Amino acid sequence: MTWQGWAEIALTLAVALGLGWPLGVYMSRVWNGERTWLDPVFKPVERLVYAGCGVDATKSQTWFSYAAALLAFNAVGFVLVYTIIRLQGVLPLNGQGFPGVSEHLAFNTAVSFVTNTNWQSYGGESTMSHFSQMAALTVQNFVSAATGATIAAALARGFVAHRGEGVGNFWADLVRTALYVLLPCSIVLALVLVALGVPQTLQASAMATTVEGAEQKLSLFAVASQLAIKQLGINGGGIFNVNSAHPFENPNPLTNFLTAVSINVLGWAAFFAFGRSALAGKDIRALVMAAAILLSAGATGIYLAETQPAPALVAAGVDASQNMEGKEMRFGASATAAWAAQTTGASNGSVNGMHGSFMPLGGGIAMFLMMLGEILPGGIGSGIAVMVIMALLAVFIAGLMVGRTPEYLGKKVEAKEIKLAMLAVLVIPLSMLGFSAIAAILPTALEGLLNHGPHGLSEILYAYVSTTANNGSAFAGLTANAPWWNTTLGLAMLMGRFIPIVAVLAIAGSLVAKPKLAPSAGTLPTNSGQFVGLLVGVILILGGLQFVPALALGPIVEHFQVLTTLAAR
Repeated sequence: MTWQGWAEIALTLAVALGLGWPLGVYMSRVWNGERTWLDPVFKPVERLVYAGCGVDATKSQTWFSYAAALLAFNAVGFVLVYTIIRLQGVLPLNGQGFPGVSEHLAFNTAVSFVTNTNWQSYGGESTMSHFSQMAALTVQNFVSAATGATIAAALARGFVAHRGEGVGNFWADLVRTALYVLLPCSIVLALVLVALGVPQTLQASAMATTVEGAEQKLSLFAVASQLAIKQLGINGGGIFNVNSAHPFENPNPLTNFLTAVSINVLGWAAFFAFGRSALAGKDIRALVMAAAILLSAGATGIYLAETQPAPALVAAGVDASQNMEGKEMRFGASATAAWAAQTTGASNGSVNGMHGSFMPLGGGIAMFLMMLGEILPGGIGSGIAVMVIMALLAVFIAGLMVGRTPEYLGKKVEAKEIKLAMLAVLVIPLSMLGFSAIAAILPTALEGLLNHGPHGLSEILYAYVSTTANNGSAFAGLTANAPWWNTTLGLAMLMGRFIPIVAVLAIAGSLVAKPKLAPSAGTLPTNSGQFVGLLVGVILILGGLQFVPALALGPIVEHFQVLTTLAAR
């Protein structure tokens, strides 16, 4: 540990949060249909899209119609991605000559990119053609991120409405977010990345001469354009198998810093956009504070764990003050810790180091951040939506303590909202722990493990935690390109994405019909430090108590095995 390492972590987290505020103001203007400085460029395109699709963008939909449109759009997206990657062998821009992928891998990949998870059971540079990468996967990087934003926009309208009916128009929210927010931000970042050395080409490969004088064939892709939306859209799926540890995706410390900041910046922006749209800036800043506290604690814990000597190196008699296994020497432990916390606190899933090579507690903390529900700050819109669910549960618990009906942002929180909130949060452990329990005893599933014992259990648990949380990062060591894993991980992604979405939209529909209430003497302040503490406690209890037994059998017991190894030396 060094002060430079701590400063690097603090700077990465602070810059992402700081940039999120002005971007959030802009994002709110986009959601609300207010005038923006990009209107002269994109307004004609927006009108053309609506005319071509027969959409009346001024018509507000009920929550049910909004949810139906969202699900139908994503179903069509699934079919298109599945078809493209199955048929990529006969489609253009396939200079590598890759054949179509198997049925189970196509199912898993299509679900993965539609749900904004970007879990990859394959090596991108050896599996997907240029056409598949651009026409299928990159397109979904834009629209799946925009889909998440629509949830927050609809929920915000539920809080500002007074006995209303509609929660907005899904098609307008989707198009405006993709066109006015994601596209211009991605263009700017892609150009910067190209200037810093990230490739952007349609060539299939290039030949290089190694230090030993041998010829090596290097796969090439349009990396910069996909990398920009991979990070800004909080997607995470990389072109290369080692993701952002690859020098073509992440060639130097500056690209590492920029792409690490990009992981969280629009997630934080969605928090601030929600606060402005719901006319509750101070209350949402309390949610930002709670999320920032938990994220900072996670980054701190990972850095502390990864700056301990690795037991294998100690056993070999190597003098090593920190664990550099699975890390890029270009970035070191501090940059890896900051990235790991941000990617698992968000629903990003990109990596610049191998999480399976972390110290047991380092990998366990990364896993635990996902178990909290991907709300630190989570995906664009989906993160703040689930955080608001946590806030509803917090005010409900506080209301039980004082014996009055809870309120949040001027709306009464009653039995219907709490039931839907519990549905949204309970499906997460059901999928994560349920699938893990089955896989841990099923011979077909166990064939995919590289390790056994506690680390093997961590591989299983991490896979289902990552996919259910729509994160997509992997613990490594697991051969997931097999029918059992591709199918069940795909089902976990669907459960983790769409059940909470429908529950949140149903809550928005319930809130929009309620009257807007003025605060009274008995209203619990939700912009105070006391509420921040209550909210952090609720998040930790919901995440911690459900998952501690599983963590105790995986990374925690492995940690004590490490201590035993170190003590024996």
